This record gives sequence, structure tokens and C-alpha cells, in this order.
Amino acid sequence: MFRVMMNGKIHRATVTEANLNYVGSITIDEDILDAVGMVANEKVQIVNNNNGARLETYIIPGERGTGTICLNGAAARLVQVGDIVIIISYCYISNEELHSHQPKVAIMDEHNRIINILHQEPVKTVM
Repeated sequence: MFRVMMNGKIHRATVTEANLNYVGSITIDEDILDAVGMVANEKVQIVNNNNGARLETYIIPGERGTGTICLNGAAARLVQVGDIVIIISYCYISNEELHSHQPKVAIMDEHNRIINILHQEPVKTVM
């Protein structure tokens, strides 16, 4: 049996751009992707803390060191520049791998710089 588990998370990133006329997806600074183990074309879930919207799309790598978090295409209707989002990737894990699996969670500041990388979310965490 396999379970769908969180594999990577970008926690409280700030939307830097919303581009309605692009074909689709989310553009993320490639340095951030590397830090959480996400890759180009990977499916992600995006949660908007400002309005509660949830959506799924795929990743396009953005320019390194820019802090880019850009929602493209139809997803641009669900965010505003400055909104706080959580971006989550998932993976399939066998029961044998459950206890050794360690997701990577990047805690972001208001400029989309990584403050900390966690491998487990503490119980009752408020960030």
C-alpha cells in the first residue's frame, strides 16, 4: 500500500506577481525549489491564506535569487500581489518508508527568503 504524504512545503510565501495572460502554472524562484526538493512540472497545491482559495497547478522554475512567486493563467484570479500562500508538494510513500520519510518545509519571510528549513512541523505551531 502507498500513502500520499507531504514531501515539500513553502510556508507563507508572498505572491510577487499574478499573470492572467500566461498559459498557466506557478513560477517559483529556483533556489526555493531546490531547498524544498520541488522540481519543474511537479504538481503542487496552493493555499491562499488571504482568501482561503485552494488550487492545484504545476511548477515553472523562476530566476534564482529573485524570490519570485507568480501565479499564472486562471490561477491569477485567485490571488493578489502581496497575498500569503502555502505551496505543497506530495509524494507516494510505501508503509515501509513512512518512518524514514522527512519532508522539507521552508519557512519564509516577507521577502520570500528562507528563514528556516524544518523536516517536521511541530505540534500546534503558529508561524
